[in-house]
Amino acid sequence: MPVFDYKVRDRSGKVITGTTEAASQREVANALRQKGYFVTEIKVPKTGLNAEIKLPKWLDIGSIPNVRDITIFSRQFATVINAGLPVVQSLAILQRQAEKQGLKDALRQVREDVETGLQLSDALAKHPRLFNKLYIYLVRAGEVSGNLDGILDRIAAYMEKQAALRGKIKTALTYPTVVLVIALAVTWFLLTGIVPQFAQILDQLGGDLPVITRMLIAISDFLRYQWYILLGILVLLVVGTALFYRTPQGRRAIDRLLLRLPVVGTLVQKSAIASFSNTFGLLLRSGVNIMESIDITKGTAGNAIVEDILDETKANVQRGEQISTTLIKYPQVFPPMVSSMIAIGEETGAVDSMLQKVADFYEREVDEAVDSLTAALEPMLIVFLGVIVGFIVAGMFLPMFSIIGQLSG
Repeated sequence: MPVFDYKVRDRSGKVITGTTEAASQREVANALRQKGYFVTEIKVPKTGLNAEIKLPKWLDIGSIPNVRDITIFSRQFATVINAGLPVVQSLAILQRQAEKQGLKDALRQVREDVETGLQLSDALAKHPRLFNKLYIYLVRAGEVSGNLDGILDRIAAYMEKQAALRGKIKTALTYPTVVLVIALAVTWFLLTGIVPQFAQILDQLGGDLPVITRMLIAISDFLRYQWYILLGILVLLVVGTALFYRTPQGRRAIDRLLLRLPVVGTLVQKSAIASFSNTFGLLLRSGVNIMESIDITKGTAGNAIVEDILDETKANVQRGEQISTTLIKYPQVFPPMVSSMIAIGEETGAVDSMLQKVADFYEREVDEAVDSLTAALEPMLIVFLGVIVGFIVAGMFLPMFSIIGQLSG
């Protein structure tokens, strides 16, 4: 007879696992129910050649859920809750159809916690890598208001908007990055493969070489024989910048610099405003109180300067001031239109609606900023590549013209 692994809960909610022999899974389930257990799982253990070979979780990258997986889960969860299914049954259904093993495991644990009487938001909070603070607070607001399906729909829509915003920025940077990498690869090939051959020819012909040619040969020799020094400098710059960014002062300095950069700074600012408006508006619209909303929005800002402004805003709101009173002092981050619309929302009691309008406006502004960034980077890359190729060509052919002139004379 086959052997089955089972997992059940007793009347007190305690999890019990074990194995038993039976003719079928149904027979095992009936026997366990007769003993007063609530059956949660029955399966045939896989051994020998049938056993699954599983990688450690830290190596099995394909099992780790991403933002898209959580977005789909939220949308599906909202649908089954709206259809009238209980939370536990909904989680069981979504657990079975989840594609990523990491999400399956998390949903199983969430379901088990909810079965023991834990609130859904508290059960989700045990998995911070999948469900961040914003997600937990919104679910908690949905539980309190009795509008969990509506909140989950809003979460899914919010996550889709944020993903689209990040996608636009990545798309804008992909093309110039690829062009830059190709340009550097071509330059490396010319300097380390072609220039040395010309240097040998010029050395055999003799004669004085122009300054530009001597510079070109020196650069070529450096890249061929001392490239590790350049690599070391690049590594030190990257690691040093990363370590500096991890310090509070370094993060503020770099984030402030990003906001002040031409073209790029505009994109960073508009992206930050769109993200702030979306997040803050969603929290207020979902019933989260204003202090917690500011705190959570600060945690998702992604820019130290915006976080500092929100810290000041929170302190001022605690003293009874309006949100717009603080934001209006920082026009370099929050333009007058943003603070003015929030001020109107505070006067009319419709801050969440005004924030939604601001978010919609700045999402369109991000599209335009992305186009501007792409349009500005393309000619810059062309000029950069043209200068490098022109320098190499001039360095290689100027001495040839000089030698030809000497021979013809």
